[in-house]
Formats: sequence, C-alpha cells, structure tokens
Amino acid sequence: MQPRFSIIVPSHGVAGRLSQALDSVLAQSFGDFELIPVCDAPDAPAADVAAGCAERDSRVAPVHSPPSASLAGARTTGLRAATGAYVLFLDGDDVLAPGALAALDTRLAATGDVDVLYFEHERMPWWEGEPANPAAPLLAKAPDGAFAPERAPQLTGVELPAWSAAYRRTFLTERGLAFPAGHFTDVGFGGLVALHATRMAVARTVVVRHLRRRQGSRLNLPGEHHFDLLDQVGLVLRTAAELGLSPERTAPLFEQLFAAVLRTAAQPGRLPGRRRAFFRRASRLYRRHRPAGFRRPGGSLGVQHRLLAAGAGTAFRALRAVNRWAVQAAGRLPRPGGLRTRLLYRWFLRRRIDPGLAVYCAYWGRGYACNPAAIHAKARELAPHIRSVFLVEPDQAHTVPKGVDHAVLGSRRSWEVLARAKFLINNANFAEGVVKRPGSVHLQTQHGTPLKKMGVDQSTYPVVAAAAGSFTKLLGRVDRWDFNLSSNRHSTQMWERAFPGSYEHLEYGYPRNDVYYTATADDVARVRRELGVPEGSTAVLYAPTHRDWRTGFDAALDLEAFCAAAGEDVVVLLRAHYFYDRGGAAASGRVVDVTAHRSSEDVCLAADVLVTDYSSIMFDYANLDRPIVVYADDWEVYRETRGVYFDLLRTPPGPVARTPQELARIFREGEHCGARSARQRAAFRERFCEFDDGRAAERVVRRVLLGEPAESIPPVRPPAERVPAPAATTLVRS
Repeated sequence: MQPRFSIIVPSHGVAGRLSQALDSVLAQSFGDFELIPVCDAPDAPAADVAAGCAERDSRVAPVHSPPSASLAGARTTGLRAATGAYVLFLDGDDVLAPGALAALDTRLAATGDVDVLYFEHERMPWWEGEPANPAAPLLAKAPDGAFAPERAPQLTGVELPAWSAAYRRTFLTERGLAFPAGHFTDVGFGGLVALHATRMAVARTVVVRHLRRRQGSRLNLPGEHHFDLLDQVGLVLRTAAELGLSPERTAPLFEQLFAAVLRTAAQPGRLPGRRRAFFRRASRLYRRHRPAGFRRPGGSLGVQHRLLAAGAGTAFRALRAVNRWAVQAAGRLPRPGGLRTRLLYRWFLRRRIDPGLAVYCAYWGRGYACNPAAIHAKARELAPHIRSVFLVEPDQAHTVPKGVDHAVLGSRRSWEVLARAKFLINNANFAEGVVKRPGSVHLQTQHGTPLKKMGVDQSTYPVVAAAAGSFTKLLGRVDRWDFNLSSNRHSTQMWERAFPGSYEHLEYGYPRNDVYYTATADDVARVRRELGVPEGSTAVLYAPTHRDWRTGFDAALDLEAFCAAAGEDVVVLLRAHYFYDRGGAAASGRVVDVTAHRSSEDVCLAADVLVTDYSSIMFDYANLDRPIVVYADDWEVYRETRGVYFDLLRTPPGPVARTPQELARIFREGEHCGARSARQRAAFRERFCEFDDGRAAERVVRRVLLGEPAESIPPVRPPAERVPAPAATTLVRS
C-alpha cells in the first residue's frame, strides 16, 4: 500500500545528529510514512545509525549515494526510491516538529491534491536566542485554499529551502523534476517546481525545525562554488522564458533571484580573487533575462540593481564599502593571571612561533598521564627534533618521570612556551587566556569515550550545567582545536554534537591504550608487584565515576564485605575518579587504594576483572578482553541527572548488578567470566575499541607533529590481528 509521505534524509557530514532527525520522524503521531535515510556508503558512520533504525522499524529504508554526488545527488537518489504520495526532504541535522505529519495530512485533506504544499519552518539558533520563522510573512500573503500560481506570484520557490514544502511525487516524476547538480541546488529546484506547478497550497504551521550550524552555512565559505549560484539563476530564468511565464510572475522571480546574487557580490570574502569575474557574469545574466517593464526596487537596493545592469563593478564595490564601513573594536586579548602576567604573555606572543616546540598537558596539570603522555613518549622516538615541555601543577612536579622536561603552570616559563609553541596538545583544555596563534596546531586528545553527556549537550541538565561554567567560554576553547582525537565512531559522532567546531576528526584510537597491546606478561607481573597485589590472587579493579550531585567520594560498596562474599582469592584495587586525590577507603590486606597511582593504564593491566558503574574506563579496559561487571545501583538517577548517550544496561560489556548482593553472586557463581559475558564483551569491543590497535600514538605523531598526509598514515589493524596483554590470572568458564 502506498504510504502517505516519503521523508528523504541526506546524511553526509551530520552523523552525530542523524539519530535525532530520524527519531523525530519515527516519533510522529501520524504513522503512514516511509523514511529514507541517504547515506554515503554501507560502511559510513551515518549508515550505522540508519541501519539501527531500520532494524527497529520496518518503515525505515536506507539507500546510498556517494559524497561525490553532493546534496543534489543524495536527494535525487532518495527521490528515486520513494513510493509515497507526497515527498518531504529533511536535512540530517534538522527535526520534524511534533505532530507535523498529522498537520500536513489534515491540510492536504482540506486542499485536495496539490503539486506543492509550502509550510513554515523554524530556524533554531544553535545555542542561545529565539527561533525565527522566515517563511511566515511570505506564506501569510497566499490564498487560504488551493490556488493557481498566478494568484500568489511572490511564491517563486527560490526563497524557501527544499525542506519547507511537501511535493506530490507523481508531479515531480511526470515533469522530470530533480535537483540540479552543483551548489545552491535548492534555488534551482525550488524555482523549477514553482514554474511547473499548476496547483499550490500553504500550511501556516511549523513543520521543520532547522538547526543553524555554529560554523554557519557551508555555502557561505569562500570558493568557486559561488559561481554555481549563477548557474542555478540562469537555469530557472531560461525555463521561465521557455514556459512563456507572464510578466506578473517573472518580475518577482527575477527580483528574488538577483537579491541572492547581490548578497554574494557584496561579500568580497566569498570570492577571493574572483569577485570581478562573478560581477561581470552576473551583469550579463541580469541584462539577458531582465523582464520587460521590470521596475527596480527603491533605495540602496535599487542603486545596486542599476550598477549591476550597467556592469559598474568598481562603483558597486565602492557603494558596498561605504555601507559596510564601521569602526571595529580592537581584538581583545584574553587575560591570564594578573597584570604582570598579562603583559609578560603579551610580550611572548610578539616573538615568532618556535616550529620545533611542543607543549603537553593532561587533566589540567594533574601530572604526566593519559593520551598526552603517550604521544609525548612516541614523539621522543619518531620526532626527536621536536622539543617537548609538559605542563603540571606545582604539587605534581615531583611526579614527572626523569628526563621529561616540564614547567609549572602559571610560571613565567609556562606562559612563554604556551605563547611560542607550534604544537599544543591537551586531553582537557588549556587556560582561558591561551591564544590560538596563526600557524600553531592544537590537538585535543580527549580522555575517554562518552557515555555521559558532554560539552554543550550538558546544558539541559541543571546540576551539571551549573558546575560546567560558561558554555560560551567552552566553545571559545573549542575554536582553538585543529584536531580532535577519537577512538571509535560513536565518539566521533558525539564529539561533533558536544563540541561543535571546525576541527578535523582523527579516528586513530587513543594513544594511552597502545600499552594494552604492547605490554608483556612480565610488564603485568611488575605492575602487580608495585601495587602490592598478592601473588595468585584475583585482582578486581573497582573504578566508580564521579557523581555531579555529590561533593565527596562515596565508594557505594562495602568493599571488605564484597571481598568476603566474592571469594577468598579476591583483592580489590580501588581507583576513585581523578577529581579525588584518593579513594578514602582504609587500606587492608584485601583492599588497595590505587587512586593516587599515576597511570590508570598500569592499574588496568594489573587487574583481572573490572567492576565499574558508568566510568569511561570500561571502554579502555575492554581492549584487554578481560571480564567487566557493571554495578549500576543508581542508574536511573544518573541517567536523569547527568544525561547519557545510550542505554548502558541494554548493551553492557558484561553482567549487570543492581545491588551488592547481586554483585557478590555474579562473582561467586562465575557469571562474570562465563560464555554470555564473553559474548557481551565481544560486541562491546567491536563497537567501542574500533580504532585501538596499539599504534594510535604513532599515527598521531606522524599526522600532527610530522605533518604527514592522511593517506600515508598507517591504517588501523583489524581486530583479528590484535593480541592484548595477557592477564595474570586466566578466568574462563563455560
């Protein structure tokens, strides 16, 4: 049976938000539709999201279109697959408003079959501010029922995006209407649809909520693609002439098209070196297609029309320069520390960048650790010509390994190296006052896989948002990033949402996890001796995460009681979140507090089993392919208060316990190392250990510090070729 609607959703470059777009369709109260996500390829990140939806709902039918086909090709591919009576287009980072399809169905029932039904949309600020409804004034002038285009000549189609209308599918196919190739395809398609339509209608209701990108539209970036706008304008105007359009309809079409052309011509930054060529070609197009009797608009816009018609590019540029001329405030230098420090840092910034200097920092100066430390170590091997300085807090200076050059945060030397370094590498963020100098390279390594909400996604969770500080300042720090590291495609997609920016994703794995594939049995034995793990015992690493609503550490378990119930050979290694200096548990023969140990990787190597709640350590530990147990005594509270990206309890890396008694039983009965646990862990590893193969640090050093092209970087080894470090105690049960 033919569905009422076909919703086509191109997904190139929006994998991080695609699930929200698809969910907004699947959650509609009106269910008679088919949903067609258009993905780059079967193995593209967005394809995983689409496939997951298709598994859950038979109305989802993904198709594929290569990135080279562009947005126009993706939409046309979706259109060929559509079978619905009406077709809607939805960008992959937009959503349908609740009740939208029901409202459209009701409106179409009232108007009868129309070729195109235009509707309102909201442009949602990516962060703060009120949404705008730019289509409302245009649609308010249209007749109430179905009407012929001549009755609403202002509805030319070129001022509304393709996703602000529903199209009768047979009308499109019978007229051979498809999206013209190139950029600004909405202009061409919208114009062609309006030219060929015989019956139109409008729905004065918001159907689509369009999320404005923080970086703005890609179409506004500099480049030759702006000439495509002239191609689309020419296509629409030639078609209007061929159809013998009346002057009453041609005039508003011409004026709206050239309003877009003049906006581009007035932005010199969009056409570097090609502004004159654009203006000359636009002028010829204007003279060729100007309708007889066309009356130019008044005011400054009318003057611009005259100058364009005359080909007076120099005068046009002078006019626009005068209109734009305004005194701009001098750029404000961020302010580190006191006056003396600011002046000192400002002076350092006047000196040239040192191309052979790299600065590292981890966890806001908490020591030599995590991904920055692993990259630093590999750089000493592969890029010894690059001098490295690790930044640490004063109380951590004594923990820096011998031979590692370091500086204390806030010191004169720290500000000097921050000002002059070519490379700045951090797993959190550098201080607010650090300036991103032209020519410097900032690498954000991150320090975990996101289960909990991160970045701007925290804004709707009051407890977390209050502790997070200014999101505006956070995004100012994000703007410094050139590269952002990812260990799996889930992370890539969530970073895209949580930290919107123009950085490049490096899907290279986490360098700190390399040791899980390079360590030997001797290394594991050495670490266990250093930590005081009794020989022959089963070491259970207990690593709970931070609770935003608590002010101090709470183990949430009676660890001595757990040891007694779990087995005589069990020893617990307690590692609190790095927000706490120590776990706070009294050490005994069976509980060892390893919170202060510098390396979480060492602690993981020493452990035979991991017990955690919602800590990202589970994603790293999974590389070792050792048993993992989730202790989720407050999952509902955590999910509602902190926010999560997926339901851990539905896809855990092993058994889940909700009470201390359940946890003890899992160990007592061996469920943690049974066959079902192994299957759960294998699925978890496939999803979240995707890029960790023991060579992540090498890839980062070659790409970032040595500047090697992306195509020459060693590829990620397949999972079958990876052999994790052996556990001290082999736990296997059927």
